[in-house]
Amino acid sequence: MRRGERGRTRGLRAGLAAVLAPALFLAGCAQSVDPIERLGKKAAQGVRPSSPATGEAYRRWGLTAPLAAPPSPPVRLLTAHGADPSRPRVVDHIRTTDKVVFLTYDDGAERDPRFVDMVRELKLPVSLFLTDSVVGPGYGHFARLRAVGADIENHTLHHPALPGLPYAGQRAEICGQQDKLKSRFGVRPRLFRPPYGTFDTTTLRAAADCGVFALVLWRAAMTPDGITYVRGAQHLNPGDIVLVGPDEATGPTLKERTRRLLRRIQARGLTVGRLESYL
Repeated sequence: MRRGERGRTRGLRAGLAAVLAPALFLAGCAQSVDPIERLGKKAAQGVRPSSPATGEAYRRWGLTAPLAAPPSPPVRLLTAHGADPSRPRVVDHIRTTDKVVFLTYDDGAERDPRFVDMVRELKLPVSLFLTDSVVGPGYGHFARLRAVGADIENHTLHHPALPGLPYAGQRAEICGQQDKLKSRFGVRPRLFRPPYGTFDTTTLRAAADCGVFALVLWRAAMTPDGITYVRGAQHLNPGDIVLVGPDEATGPTLKERTRRLLRRIQARGLTVGRLESYL
């Protein structure tokens, strides 16, 4: 190789080394970055490191084990074969082989913000049947519950006993709350719970005319004194619809009643399902 060519080769090598050196240096640094530093960079970029406490939420709410995840999608849905499409179904129990029960709450008198935290952290698929005259100015609380996964359903405008009322009066109570909830949340409910769990044939006709698919009663109720059963076995079974209530000025809080119920649910080898997925 001539002297001039050797000089040009040395110059090219030197230039290449100058270009590659910073990249090699940075690659070596990337392999030796401290884990704490990496977490700091993620936080600075808006990426939150996972918290080990997230999986322990059940302990914060007094449970001894996490709630089992419900089947998704449901293994067996309640079907409407043979049903009259002009009359809503009436259910207090879902016929399913899934090991789930369904938690429902009435009226809307209790508005503890910690219950929102409970629903969010435990991922509870609860159904809330709201009465306008009871909720009053508290719809914002239920908007927060809906934002964390709760479903909002109809429980009339003023909570009257419906049997015996004329069609126009029943329709006004049911459709009126349908309109209220549509204006508040943008969705007209498909489910309706008659006050006190009582209804007549006029209720079914009015509910159908208001766009209701099913009247939802309950087989079990969680009261301050424990669980009571409307009919059948005196223990929770798969598919049971449970009323968590009634709202009480004294006695265990809504969170405490829910916690006690969840422990009973777990003791039966069950978990909580989303009612609206089965209807």
